[in-house]
Amino acid sequence: MSDVPEITPEAVAEAVDAALAAITAASDSSALKTARAAHSADGSPLALLNAQLRNVPNEKKAEFGKLVGQARGRVNQAFAAREAEIAEAETAAKLEAERIDITALAARSRVGARHPLTLLQEQIGDIFVGMGWEIAEGPELEHEWYNFDALNFDEDHPARQMQDTFFVDPVARHLVMRTHTSPVQVRSMLERELPIYVVCPGRAYRTDEFDATHLPVFSQFEGLVIDKNITMAHLKGTLDHIAKALFGAEAKTRFRANFFPFTEPSAELDLWHPTFKGGARWIEWGGCGMVNPNVLRAAGIDPEEYSGFAFGMGIERTLMFRSDVKDMRDMAEGDVRFSEQFGMVV
Repeated sequence: MSDVPEITPEAVAEAVDAALAAITAASDSSALKTARAAHSADGSPLALLNAQLRNVPNEKKAEFGKLVGQARGRVNQAFAAREAEIAEAETAAKLEAERIDITALAARSRVGARHPLTLLQEQIGDIFVGMGWEIAEGPELEHEWYNFDALNFDEDHPARQMQDTFFVDPVARHLVMRTHTSPVQVRSMLERELPIYVVCPGRAYRTDEFDATHLPVFSQFEGLVIDKNITMAHLKGTLDHIAKALFGAEAKTRFRANFFPFTEPSAELDLWHPTFKGGARWIEWGGCGMVNPNVLRAAGIDPEEYSGFAFGMGIERTLMFRSDVKDMRDMAEGDVRFSEQFGMVV
């Protein structure tokens, strides 16, 4: 066929020169791949010359075979050398582009944010300190006597069962992860001089499911007042003040009769939330009441001379009301994006 080259030294040299020129001109892997297809693959001039060897007379096959074979070997070596050069250059360029100077200051630093529960707990503490109260703290691993007995819980009370409370082995030591911060109230009555005005914030532990409205580890704040001539009216006034400080001037509270072992009388505490998303409404906020005389006696306080009140609310629940948080799990999962939306204030 007229388009098939004839094997001659000139044709071979021309094919080699064209291939070497294309190899030299290739500046990256893609260009080299194109050159390889044009000058080394099937259909290239050298491949066609190699195919013509079958038409060469037998006495010339060795001579022309050597000529074409050496040409193809030279071109393949040139491709391999250029491929190594390009790969090295491209690797160096990639490393330079990805180089990080670990001694330099970061171009941008993420500020982050404190957790909104911490901020709210501090704000609540500031409210009580502004009222002249003190902040009291106690251990989270607590003796059963402080957590239950001193608070007038019967031995068969459901809260003392293992399905409700985290008991710590060995059970005979009577150690529990406190189920509320009320043991701090007991310790305050035992350790402080009368009168007592304390708020007790901190973590508590119960065997609740981890879901949108319950956490097995949660935080709460409880208040305790022990003084002479303390009445429910003092309790109501205190709670109204706290509600207004946290939820606005129109907030208020109301009582619904209930039973708690450590208070008598006892009440559920409802909050009138004036800025609740979807409209103002009453929402259950916590529990409260006058300190049970048995609790006073357990702490060595004469109930004929002193009286007091106590209350407790969940900080997570308070945050849900204030900031329209729908799922308590967002408060516990550690995603900084949740905290960032609150900034440095709640």
